[in-house]
Amino acid sequence: MEEVCLNSEPVFDMVDEYEGEGDCSAVEHDDETGSKHSKKEPPLPTIGLEFDSFDEAYDYYNIYAKEQGFGIRVSNLWFRTKKKERYRAKLSCSSAGFKKKSEANNPRPETRTGCPAMVVIRLVDSKRWRIVEVELEHNHQVSPQIKRFYKSHKKMILAARKAQPPAEPVTEIHTIKLYRTAAMDAVSNGFSNVSEREGIHQPDHSKHLELKEGDAYAVYNFFCRMKLTNPNFCYLMDFDDDSWLKNVFWADARSRAAYGYFSDTVAIDTTCLTSKYELPLISFVGVNHHGQSVLLGCGFLGHKSVEYFVWIFRAWLKCMLGHQPQVIVTDQCKPLQIAVSKVFPKARHCFCLWYIMQRVPEKLGGLRGFEEIKRQLNKAVYNSLKILEFETSWTEMIKKHGLGDNQRLQTLYEERKQWVPVYLKDTFFSGMIPIRENESLNAFFDGYVHKHTSFKEFVDKYDLALYRKHLKEATADVQSKNSSFELKTRCNFEVQLSKAYTKEIFDKFQSEVEGMYSCFNTRQVTANGPIVTYIVKERVEIEGNEKEACFERS
Repeated sequence: MEEVCLNSEPVFDMVDEYEGEGDCSAVEHDDETGSKHSKKEPPLPTIGLEFDSFDEAYDYYNIYAKEQGFGIRVSNLWFRTKKKERYRAKLSCSSAGFKKKSEANNPRPETRTGCPAMVVIRLVDSKRWRIVEVELEHNHQVSPQIKRFYKSHKKMILAARKAQPPAEPVTEIHTIKLYRTAAMDAVSNGFSNVSEREGIHQPDHSKHLELKEGDAYAVYNFFCRMKLTNPNFCYLMDFDDDSWLKNVFWADARSRAAYGYFSDTVAIDTTCLTSKYELPLISFVGVNHHGQSVLLGCGFLGHKSVEYFVWIFRAWLKCMLGHQPQVIVTDQCKPLQIAVSKVFPKARHCFCLWYIMQRVPEKLGGLRGFEEIKRQLNKAVYNSLKILEFETSWTEMIKKHGLGDNQRLQTLYEERKQWVPVYLKDTFFSGMIPIRENESLNAFFDGYVHKHTSFKEFVDKYDLALYRKHLKEATADVQSKNSSFELKTRCNFEVQLSKAYTKEIFDKFQSEVEGMYSCFNTRQVTANGPIVTYIVKERVEIEGNEKEACFERS
């Protein structure tokens, strides 16, 4: 395995050539990676087509279904009574028939459509299976984009993996090169036990990834496996001069493709670093067309400093072909602020309101009259509809409780334009961060990472976490395509957007449509070419009282 030192700038010789099917790796290169092989599509199912076995017939129809974008299942089987031998079978589209009605309180929604698409195969001459009936038409839309999420396709992938020969064992020298030189004798925590008397320089381990026994082996195998199964998988490693591993970054093909669609707003999740987890995970997260979180890349950070943040930001940006997001949401952290300003100078940098408000008890809990301070702070942040209202409420809170010298509140006020909702009305967050008092936020890997999760445990769970996220997205795709929307108005734009939006986004849009009835007195302010700005007055209810508010809309 080749060692690479990426101390200041990541190496991206191959990324610049990426056109959607390329490969990027800073650790090993394969000249054959870029070669493309044309796939021979299976012939259409036709009556008379024969196969050597039932499994071969099933696999043929499953491959055909995968290419077309639908799943299959065995809906009927016929057996000979005496021999208990299969002699006839019906392979149907996974949307065939309907599920039995459930008496549960919250039954799952019906996803089947009674689809007629199917093939019937029959055993002939006790040896071969022949297609005797065919129906190719579906009564629902088929989509090749979600073909790999059907159960029948998953079984096919698992069977192919089992058929592969076992990988050759990785020798210890490969593991060592991931995070230390071969001259260093490893112990369980990844540090050297060579004494200073032998003249060996003792590095500062606080700025390296603390890999325990088995971690390096697991990470190395994870990257090798992903590179083999994911053609456009990209991973980069940052070593110091002594070959100790400082940072790691990776992004798979799906993350790189997703960024092309969902690059408006990106959240950089550093929860594991802030909460001092054993796993120094950093994640780049976006929002998809269903309002769901989508992974855009992640990595391990050896130290919470500007230099390390800059490296991993540059690695991510190069992997995404230099296309900067419009809005970046992070924790309120000084090294993060400096790194973002260096790497993403054109992006609007905002702080996550939810994280700031979650830390209020920790940072201000010791103050006298904390409960009243908290109530007034929440009122100023969440209920202010105009900037003047926020400024007035904040000043009253500071004066009433004598908090003029409180350093934490001073910092929050100085940076108010980066986190207080009333200052961010012109910023598009894609619904990514909660802006209401009763809303909460879940990390992308919530439920898969805890305080003591190891590197090995995380890479073992990584595939499962992403599979469940992708399955959730695919399910939402199917439900949106099969849903009919109830319109709230007779407006043409509502009809138009019901055809363009997914179910989840259209539901949010309709709540805004209903809110139009509380608006009145619209007045044009400016007109700059195609952009016209209006002031709209709206009646809103706050704490049980109705009040008027003015908003500028372009």
